[in-house]
Amino acid sequence: MDNRLGDIETFLMVATEGSFANAAKALRLTPSAVSRSIARLEQRLGVTLVRRTTRALALTREGIAYRDRMMVLLTDMMELETGLGDERGAPRGVLRVNASPSFGVEWLIPMLPDFRARYSAVRIDLTLSDAIVDLVEERADIAIRIGPLRDTRLRAKKLGHSRMVLVASPDYLARRGTPATPDDLAGHDCLRFSFRRSVDSWPFRIGRRVVQRPVEGACFGNSGEVVRQMAVAGCGIARHGYFHVARDLKDGRLVEILADYAAGDGEDIHALYAAEDRTAARVRAFLDFLEGIELPG
Repeated sequence: MDNRLGDIETFLMVATEGSFANAAKALRLTPSAVSRSIARLEQRLGVTLVRRTTRALALTREGIAYRDRMMVLLTDMMELETGLGDERGAPRGVLRVNASPSFGVEWLIPMLPDFRARYSAVRIDLTLSDAIVDLVEERADIAIRIGPLRDTRLRAKKLGHSRMVLVASPDYLARRGTPATPDDLAGHDCLRFSFRRSVDSWPFRIGRRVVQRPVEGACFGNSGEVVRQMAVAGCGIARHGYFHVARDLKDGRLVEILADYAAGDGEDIHALYAAEDRTAARVRAFLDFLEGIELPG
């Protein structure tokens, strides 16, 4: 059996202790044995990990990258070994969750203290992004998705449905006036998204037909949360899922407009997860906890 794991452990100890002598003491090895171990690892990888001088020791750029990646992998390995036997029991380990900023800021983050109080052995690694990520590549256990589902490889748990609304701040409406019909939007700043799949028109129900009206404005945002905050700040009119702006409407930071012309469309909200991950206690616990979120329609 080769010494690969031993060499990796030695390198991580050197990176932590900052010297061969201190690493050797912690590992109960001689400094020369530590030096040989690092040399083997560098030869195997074909890069220099540690830059040695007579006074100090420093990691190279490759050494820093290797250290960071190996720390993550070793942490995952230890959690796997300690957690497999307990996965049918109490939830434990790291739960990696990916969600859009709009859902994460308004609904997910506020619920985390209650979840942690109930499941103290579960650690939360939360990433907020509007980008569509691959759960495997991002090593996520659960992803909250707003809108149509595209990845048929994943299981989906529906959390709710939210209608679309047009909103603006009272300050903006006082300065620019309140649109009475969709045609009045031509004289207003409409807040739009900067990502490629965004569109420059909004749907409205006029009579029995749903028609698209072009919208323009000077401000763009790269996420629903950015656009919401722009609307609250008085930058213009925004179109959002009601779940995202419900608290703003309740507290008077935003006002719904053109409700009589609402197209009636909306967004489904799902929690996605890999089928095999449903067996992990931490995943089951979080999915069950999400059922307690009462999303406004």
